Amino acid sequence: MVKLTMIARVTDGLPLAEGLDDGRDVKDAEMYKQQVKALFKNLASGHNDASRMSIETGPYIFHYIIEGRVCYLTMCDRSYPKKLAFQYLEDLKNEFERVNGAQTETAARPYAFIKFDTFIQKTKKLYQDTRTQRNIAKLNDELYEVHQIMTRNVQEVLGVGEKLDQVSQMSSRLTSESRIYADKARDLNRQALIRKWAPVAIVLGVVFLLFWIKTKLW
Repeated sequence: MVKLTMIARVTDGLPLAEGLDDGRDVKDAEMYKQQVKALFKNLASGHNDASRMSIETGPYIFHYIIEGRVCYLTMCDRSYPKKLAFQYLEDLKNEFERVNGAQTETAARPYAFIKFDTFIQKTKKLYQDTRTQRNIAKLNDELYEVHQIMTRNVQEVLGVGEKLDQVSQMSSRLTSESRIYADKARDLNRQALIRKWAPVAIVLGVVFLLFWIKTKLW
């Protein structure tokens, strides 16, 4: 069965809509929603390039599609047919693009299209029972194939993003430290030059002063 549905803008991870009644029968539903938000953050950072993917998480599986810089994601039981999950997302995508497509880039606040929940709930009901004639026909539709859509583990997907963030932070820190060391090295070189040439400058200064005094006396 379909458990959760969320829609977000890929460019910055901004949530645009979700199923308001989703997750009521899911234990630890908030944890899974946090995983979805972390996934959206990874997508916004460019850590995952696949436009369609399935991601295993506990007894469930996330399925998502990306179209027009918008990510449509649902969480289903592992036993729920992958083919139906992606056709469900396609139905959401088509309607969302038709109704809100021109406004997604300019949306400035989270859940700006929360009214889309009405369509989400209506469509979800159509896909809940896999044994209906309608859904059996969709499962038998040979023109819609999902075999090539990659399946990965949620820790693997989110871990890649975390590791890339760590590498980026480490690189920034090393760059900052290198600049500090370079500045210190320049200061040390300057001090060494001063210690080396200061006595010579003093001697020359004394000689010049004596010469000047001598010329004044004569």
